[in-house]
Amino acid sequence: MKAVVMAGGEGTRLRPMTANQPKPLLPIINRPIMEHVLRLLKKHGFIDTVVTVQFLAALIRNYFGDGDELGMRLHYATEEIPLGTAGSVKNAADRLRDERFLVISGDALTDIDLTDMLRFHEENGALVTIGLKRVPNPLEFGIIIVDEHGRIQRFLEKPTWGQVFSDTVNTGIYIMEPEVLDEVQAGRSVDWSSDVFPRLLERGLPLFGYVAEGYWEDVGTHESYLKAQADVLEGKVRVDFDAFELAPGVWTAEGASVDPDAVLKGPLYIGDYAKVEAGAELREYTVLGSNAVVKEGAFLHRAVVHDNVYVGPAAHLRGCVIGKNTDVMTGARIEENAVVGDECVIESEAYVSSGVKIYPFKTVEAGAVVNTSVIWESRGQRSLFGPRGVSGLVNVEITPELCVRLASAYATMVSKGDTVVTSRDASRAARAFKRAVIGALNSSAINVVDLEACALPVARFHTSRESVKGGIALRTSAGDPQSVDIVFMDDTGADLSQGAQRKLERIFSRQEYRRAFPGEIAELTFPARAVDTYTRELLRCVDVNGVKDAEMKVVVDCAGGTSSLVLPSLLGRVGVDVLTVNNRLDDASPTETFAERRRDLQRLAELVASSRAAFGVRFDPVGERISLVDEMGQLINEERALLVVLDLVAAERRGGRVALPVTTTRVAEMVCRFHGVQVEWTPTSLDALTTAATHTDMIFAGDGRGGFIVPEFGPTLDGLAVFLKLLGLVARTRLSLSQIDARIPEAKLLRRTIPTPWAHKGTVMRSVVEAAEGLHVDTTDGVRVVGEDGSWALVLPDPSQAVTHLWAEGGDVDTAQALLERWARVVEHAAGAQ
Repeated sequence: MKAVVMAGGEGTRLRPMTANQPKPLLPIINRPIMEHVLRLLKKHGFIDTVVTVQFLAALIRNYFGDGDELGMRLHYATEEIPLGTAGSVKNAADRLRDERFLVISGDALTDIDLTDMLRFHEENGALVTIGLKRVPNPLEFGIIIVDEHGRIQRFLEKPTWGQVFSDTVNTGIYIMEPEVLDEVQAGRSVDWSSDVFPRLLERGLPLFGYVAEGYWEDVGTHESYLKAQADVLEGKVRVDFDAFELAPGVWTAEGASVDPDAVLKGPLYIGDYAKVEAGAELREYTVLGSNAVVKEGAFLHRAVVHDNVYVGPAAHLRGCVIGKNTDVMTGARIEENAVVGDECVIESEAYVSSGVKIYPFKTVEAGAVVNTSVIWESRGQRSLFGPRGVSGLVNVEITPELCVRLASAYATMVSKGDTVVTSRDASRAARAFKRAVIGALNSSAINVVDLEACALPVARFHTSRESVKGGIALRTSAGDPQSVDIVFMDDTGADLSQGAQRKLERIFSRQEYRRAFPGEIAELTFPARAVDTYTRELLRCVDVNGVKDAEMKVVVDCAGGTSSLVLPSLLGRVGVDVLTVNNRLDDASPTETFAERRRDLQRLAELVASSRAAFGVRFDPVGERISLVDEMGQLINEERALLVVLDLVAAERRGGRVALPVTTTRVAEMVCRFHGVQVEWTPTSLDALTTAATHTDMIFAGDGRGGFIVPEFGPTLDGLAVFLKLLGLVARTRLSLSQIDARIPEAKLLRRTIPTPWAHKGTVMRSVVEAAEGLHVDTTDGVRVVGEDGSWALVLPDPSQAVTHLWAEGGDVDTAQALLERWARVVEHAAGAQ
């Protein structure tokens, strides 16, 4: 039986270590990862092996040759272009047609029992058997659900936290019958998990999952690379390495020279012919490559040092990786999570901060303090993007320098000569940072249309115009005047999709920015009638018939934000009597605290009641979300406001669909059903809601937090558009908001948030799925368990915080409370709560 080792990946997340060598050649305890894989194959009898190569293929061929030194027969299948996991195996089909074969990654460290996996495959008569492993954080892997017999039920590739409902992931180890190759089109990029396996599953063919008990680590990040080294030293994975145990946990290879006065605290590894002088101190999980030299007084802890590295006197290395042929001179310090590429020089007394990455062939001058990467950089956080874009404290986390790099990364995503819209709120910080953004865009050959201070819906509208490729808006974080959000938009005016966010993050982390030549520096323009264009198109699309005849009065609070720049132009054409408050730009207080917001809403309520207005509206400072007050002066909370506006829209349209997140009360479904309207439930992410709003029969969308979408005008949140639509609906219906609110049933929806360590989130979701066995489960976002009586509970991991959110709704409060308590116990137990 033959094996296929996939060794064509670039390993971009591991740069700069993989900048000039393929990922399978990265050393784990001084042997390439792929060599450990080949030795595992030989141990289990897979002697005849095909290696698929693409990136720097010659280096892999030169290192392993025909496999004779390992006692194996190696053949190579070269891809001219990347063909995907399935396409690369298809490329080697000529050597695989005779019998079943095994596929394994050449860049994952494992000691899984391949013989037992083969037994499992044969006993089940499987067409394909996939090796599975339970991991604490399944976000970066493909999740696979199997039944009690191991038969595969469902695939999900690289999920969001809202899609995590198991911690059993695809290891990329497969045993296949040869006829599977007929499912792969030659010469095309095809993936097993996202293309081939789902098709086989739909046809009911026998696909099984083998849950492995052995060790498996996908060495895809710098953190996992260091972890793999430590796991070998601790004996967590069974691999061979030639060394002598000098002292407990202190392993030295052939020819290594260690002075008796050196301090060694294992587990650690010293490579062949390495030299450690007197007074040097090597602490736990340190790995020295071949011919490395560590001079007197040097200190290394959790440091992985590749071949031929010189570590000078009094140098200090902690939790870092040093590429081969690099010199670290006297007194230099390299901190946690830093990576220095091959053939660099870190001169005397230089300081390389935590997380900094130095690209190969660079020199850090003596005494230099390097706190940002010389070429490549990682921000050291789980994700660059949060729920409001890229957010952080002004001049601490969000700086002009960061803005330049982010805008340069965004410019690299589009083409030279394209146009991008920029805008900001009223704050001084946003104004300062926007200038940095504009400079970076122009320097990258991107034309900029700057709307200056502008309501965010206006910016989104102009970003969606023809010939514009995207937009960047800066605003003060809601409720936090010390922080700012940078919002990146696509050519529809919507926030970047998760895929586009990941692409921008990759460019940003590698700092692979495109620059313009001197003659390509782009233009900056300021459109003269941006607000007029927006209001004219808004009035054309949104029905305001009946507003003038109704002789309505409304009270509007602009919150000192940018909606005050739009309302005079808008309301002057509508014919409604308006009392406005906070109708100015407040650059000193561009957002408000929760207490200030409650105070202003109370004042709005008093004004509505005393002026006998039809209703009151308060915009957020960027004009994107609204709060409602009815004609009695009563604040309508966000959940009820969604139902009230939904009822108005559905009653008038009498057909079509509305998009709502799965966390919305099912009272919304009752309201829609009464008026002949259907509900499309979406994930909770904003980009899922805006994507749904683009469908042709969509009449309305809302997120339940004051955000509404008016699809006939645009697919993005727009407080100004929904205000205009509300004017027309109220004028035509002849009912007050309190009357509409009174006819809608009360929701019995409860919520809870439970602290959940990141490492336990996958376990939590698997436990929820197991506890829901036999019940109806919806995995649109998170895991929603639906009872026969229509009651439901939703468990949803937070994508940016170490918490899990729970919702429960029933026919009465007691039922909802019991549901909430039941699933909270499951989550708390799995999360390790006491």
